[in-house]
Amino acid sequence: MGNKLLKQDILIAVFIGLGIYMSFYETAIRNLNIEANSTVQTVLFCCLLFAASVWDIRKRIIPDVICAAVLLTGTMSFTPDNAFGVLLGLPLLIAALIKEGGMGGGDIKLTSVSGFVLGLPSGVAGLIIALVAVLFYHLGLRVIRKARQKKSPVAKETAVPMAPFLSVGFILAAIFN
Repeated sequence: MGNKLLKQDILIAVFIGLGIYMSFYETAIRNLNIEANSTVQTVLFCCLLFAASVWDIRKRIIPDVICAAVLLTGTMSFTPDNAFGVLLGLPLLIAALIKEGGMGGGDIKLTSVSGFVLGLPSGVAGLIIALVAVLFYHLGLRVIRKARQKKSPVAKETAVPMAPFLSVGFILAAIFN
């Protein structure tokens, strides 16, 4: 059962990632003149981020193998400046240490390795996009709850998987880098 689910998740992530990436093909490839190696890296990066998102939504965990694969993707067009991108996970690590249960280790690792792929400046832009998306999501939930006049549920019920938001931010940063 576990292997079958993993294969389905990876296939879903690959097809969704390729579909979204191809929808940006005109802008990202033709207009910005991105090199072929960088294109392959971006496609793999997008697919792996989608796989992480699917896993996080379904199981509330981001497998280490996905983070390792993202790290390996970063070596395809590595520059020494990209190494500083691993520092991107530091603010999330500090937040996790301050408030227990607020941030998962997989989110921190995914952020760090995504920073390695993107480099620090683009990684920061992607993280900001992700955090703004989470903020709007939570604000939207509050408005809906207030409109329905319901009491807010306990903290465990309001916890959301971060990988989808991180993926959106990092994919946008990768495509428009």
